[in-house]
Amino acid sequence: MPEIVYRNPLATADDLEGFRMEGDGALSFPQGRMRLESRRPASDGQAANLVLWCPEDFPADITIEWDFWPVREPGLAIMFFHARGRNGEDLFDPALAERTGPYDQYHHGDIDAYHVSYFRRMWASERALHTCNLRKSHGFHLVAQGPDPLPAVLDAEGPYAVRLDVKGTEIIFSINDLVSFRWVDDGSIGGSALAGGKIGFRQMAPLIGEYGNLRVWAH
Repeated sequence: MPEIVYRNPLATADDLEGFRMEGDGALSFPQGRMRLESRRPASDGQAANLVLWCPEDFPADITIEWDFWPVREPGLAIMFFHARGRNGEDLFDPALAERTGPYDQYHHGDIDAYHVSYFRRMWASERALHTCNLRKSHGFHLVAQGPDPLPAVLDAEGPYAVRLDVKGTEIIFSINDLVSFRWVDDGSIGGSALAGGKIGFRQMAPLIGEYGNLRVWAH
């Protein structure tokens, strides 16, 4: 049976003790849940984007669940998982290159991770056809894609229950119990399947997103 190994309501600043912000991001809790946004204008490009890392390390076989509310678009939301240094280092190892938000530091830097983008509303092409994308890095490999059921901010109510299941080499992503994609990492793309590490919330400015009720189970 799965065992819950981490629970965080993300409801107050105290809940974020130990979390690490990369990029010029701002945190607030106006609705009793974590609101994440950039302090910089979207015109600053990649320099305006950010990642907020949870400090815990998690095993390979996990289920991650969190609640999501889109507040302002355009923009893009991502969850990183199984993130480590490319040689197995802790993600926060000071020997790794500094990361400050630009995306290439995460997909072509000195870390490995999976990352699923699930609210892709930055560009007109993304808003015209809503999809969830799974990438594997190092290397920015697009390995799976599926439909995104989230509405635009105008019609969004939330919370939307987001779920990642990773068991063995299989990854399943769903929103409100609707499965977007399943993918099995057989090692043929980007090397062996990744196995454990840290998780982190990424946003592309000018998105404002809210998050709550983060839970992780180990299988």
